[in-house]
Amino acid sequence: MQDKSVEQAALSQSTSGRPVRERVGLVINGAIASKAVQAIVEAEAAGVRQIWMTQMPVAPDTLTTFAAAAMQTSVIRLGTAIVPTYPRHPLTMAMQALAIHDIAPGRLRLGIGPSHRPTMEGMYGLSMEKPLEYLREYVEIVRAGLWQGKIEHKGRYFNVSAALPRTAQIPILISTLRAGAFRLAGEISDGALPWLCPIPYLLKTGLPILHESAKEQGRTPPPLVAHVLVAMSEDRSAVISATRKQISNYGKLPFYANMFADAGFPVEAGGIMSDDLVNSLVISGSQEAIAHRFNELLGSGLDELLVLPVAVHDSDVERKQLAQLIGQL
Repeated sequence: MQDKSVEQAALSQSTSGRPVRERVGLVINGAIASKAVQAIVEAEAAGVRQIWMTQMPVAPDTLTTFAAAAMQTSVIRLGTAIVPTYPRHPLTMAMQALAIHDIAPGRLRLGIGPSHRPTMEGMYGLSMEKPLEYLREYVEIVRAGLWQGKIEHKGRYFNVSAALPRTAQIPILISTLRAGAFRLAGEISDGALPWLCPIPYLLKTGLPILHESAKEQGRTPPPLVAHVLVAMSEDRSAVISATRKQISNYGKLPFYANMFADAGFPVEAGGIMSDDLVNSLVISGSQEAIAHRFNELLGSGLDELLVLPVAVHDSDVERKQLAQLIGQL
């Protein structure tokens, strides 16, 4: 029988050679900037190596929050998953990212994407035409600015001529839900950021397309950072109820509804997500069981995990428990 310490040492190393802790990032709620900064500081103290934040439509600016957090931390990586492209000119996005890089060199991973029509068109009043084509052009401009320091771009959506004061090779990741987005990520990105995708769908559809697309371009496949929901509870019934409450709106968004259908979980009338879908999306149980599941997922071919806490009883307490778990992987 294998010694438990040997087994644990084996589990702590990934197939890529990086420790598991380096491949598991924690999502921080950015609804109140001051609390988000404190949560990032606490996550670093707990040993978390990567945090992620999502730019919600009417929440405080994520990159501004990161600038504040960067001044109070030293090593934790800061990732956006995602900042929507349509409300922000690509040159503006590049300059904001450069500011974070100046404060915290090498710690920013810039995840961007088009977001959703109900938000961009319904809330912002912006036209959302051919979002993947728009995103391709957007990434080209941001990369030219950050990586080369010079933008001379004339395209369908943007005409930009600018020279940045210095370069910063910040990884540029893009949001991915369906086949076209995974294909684009393989062609142009430094990482794919699926959100709320069932794991079998990522392994059978997303990952193969990502790798094949990169191969066709002669590129090394970018990492797939899989979004997983985690509840620090062994009461599965309470977990499912809390998860459904937290993610119920996603079934009403067309991009997600289409992805769920592709994954074999079509939503019901009114965007209601099936019990099978909700059950497939959330990890729960003891700390040992959750850590074991992280290792299983990373051993299955996924490059990294983007872990979103699901609050069952107390969101702050459970987030801190999850940070401690990740920091000890």
